[in-house]
Order: sequence, then C-alpha cells, then structure tokens
Amino acid sequence: MLTLVILGITFAIAFDFMNGVNDAANSVATVVATRVLKPLWAVVWAAFFNFVAVFVFGVKVAATIGKGIVEPHGVTVVVILAALLGATIWSIVTTHFGLPISVSHALIGGLLGAGLVYAGPSVVIWKSIVVIAIFMAVAPLLGMVLGAAFMWIVTWMVWQVDRRRVSSWFRRLQLVSAALYSLGHGTGDAQKTMGVIAVLLATAGYTAAGTTWLTRTSFDRSGFVPDWAVLLSGAVIALGTMIGGWRVVKTLGVRMSHLLPMDGFCAESAAAASILGSTLFGIPVSTTHTITGAIVGVGAIKRLTAVRWGVTTRIVWAWIFTLPASAAVAALIYLLLRVLIPEG
Repeated sequence: MLTLVILGITFAIAFDFMNGVNDAANSVATVVATRVLKPLWAVVWAAFFNFVAVFVFGVKVAATIGKGIVEPHGVTVVVILAALLGATIWSIVTTHFGLPISVSHALIGGLLGAGLVYAGPSVVIWKSIVVIAIFMAVAPLLGMVLGAAFMWIVTWMVWQVDRRRVSSWFRRLQLVSAALYSLGHGTGDAQKTMGVIAVLLATAGYTAAGTTWLTRTSFDRSGFVPDWAVLLSGAVIALGTMIGGWRVVKTLGVRMSHLLPMDGFCAESAAAASILGSTLFGIPVSTTHTITGAIVGVGAIKRLTAVRWGVTTRIVWAWIFTLPASAAVAALIYLLLRVLIPEG
C-alpha cells in the first residue's frame, strides 16, 4: 500500500506541475503581451506569488476537492491514481495545442470518471458537482463583467490624462495586479493538489495519530492536509509556472485581443478579485475561465472587434470537452489499472 501511496503522490505532483504549465498563461499572458515584463521575469514574478499564496490563505478549496466530489466509499487509491492520470494527460494534450483549459474541470472529470466506473453514480456527490459547475460557468461571465466594469471606470478616470503618462502609470500598476492574480492562482489551484494528496493519504489509512511522517493541519475529521503537502504543492505549481506553456501564453496574451498596460491591469484586477473571493468560500473556480472572461470583457468594452471571436470560440469548445474527455480517459485508465492492481 505504501508503494501505491508514493506512486499516487508522484502522480499528484505531476498533475500539479502540468497545472502550473498550462495555467502559466493565466498569470503572465497580460504582462508579457503588454511588454511590462520580459517573459522570463514574468514567469519568475508569477511563480513567486504562486508559492507565497500557500502561506496567506487557508485550505478550504483543498477540503472541497478532498471530500466534496465522491463519497468516501467510492474512493480508492487506484481511483485516485486513474483520476490524476486522466487529468494530467488531458492537460498535456491541450497545452500542446495551445489551448487554455480549466485544470479544475480536468481533475473533477477524472474523479468522476474513475469513481463512476468503480462504484456507480450513487457515489457522486451531485450537489457539490452542481455548485462547482455553476461557479465554473459563472467564472468567465463574472470575469467578463468585472473586466468591462474595471475598464470603464479606469477609462473614465484617466480620459483627460496624457496617454504616455497613463501608460507609464499602468506599467507599474500592472506589476501589482499581476502579483494579486498570481496570488489567487496559487491559492486556488495548488489547493486542488493538496486536497487530492489529503484524500489519498486518508484512503490509504495514513491518518493515525501515531504516524510520525505526517503533520496534521487543516481539513476536518475525515482527513487532513499535512504541512509538507501544502509546501510541496505550492512549490511545484510555481515551478510549472516558471517552465510555462508558451503556446497557451500566446493564445491568451496575443491572439485573443491586443492589450495595453491599462487593459492588462483591468483584466488581472478583475480576475484576481473573482478568484480570491471564491477561494475564501472554498469554491474551486477556474482561473482560466476567469482571466479569459476578463480579457474578453476588457476588449469588448473598447469595441467588439477588439476580441478575436474565432480564437475565443475554440477556447470555449476546449472548456466544454475538458470534463467529459478527462472523465473518459480516467475511466479507461482505471479499467487498466484494476487489471494490473486488483483492489480489495
């Protein structure tokens, strides 16, 4: 069992890394597109705040992922392995094609697919799935509305100021908004991996008080998030962000809409406000959906033709396919793993 747990943690870290790689675009696309920071410094800036995030907020999102998707009797170590592999494989495929997806969707889809094959639909906590699905649908709309609102307000405030001065101001302010967004990204997305590790350990029985290599922190009676998992998840997602999925960065930062420093500031601020607010309530929203919606809102408030709607449509289709595709891949992987690793 210990070997399976170590393997599961390894897969969780691989998933966390790919989360950072695919979602690097979320954190750095706007500052790279506006040339506020060079690509290397942009990913270093984002990665730093991704990691710092683990020291700022609690682990409510980790608890939602860890105990809010599938009933405990529908989760085994093999189910978790299949879910992680399904989510990771889909993330690799979409990153290769430069498509920014919701890694949250991929992970939830993986848990659903493997859990359904293992124990049937009765093990799925449908109420939680509905809440998560609603907020994942709301995320891009909220990002779009907030992005448009921020853009309208800021434009009204500076419309009589010299454009060169405005650009200079917002080049500095965008460093702050990018930091806030990266803080929200690290807070929300790293916690998904923490939650998976926590439920993996609990499923394998590593919750006994006498266990020396685990330190209890926050979860609840059904599990915990050990300190080392918090630190490791934050560090690995930061490393993934530093590596960066540059095709995805190009899609979000260049191909969707032409961004100026003021535009980037408004998009990042709107997305950060949405993500940090949702995280405080333990809702694992999609950072990809949020920043994409914010960029669309910022572009559309200037003029509708400022947004490349063909690119946006392809991104939305990738979002739609993410949950069922990752669920299908995880289900197939579970069937294979069950042959190789008989359960019970």
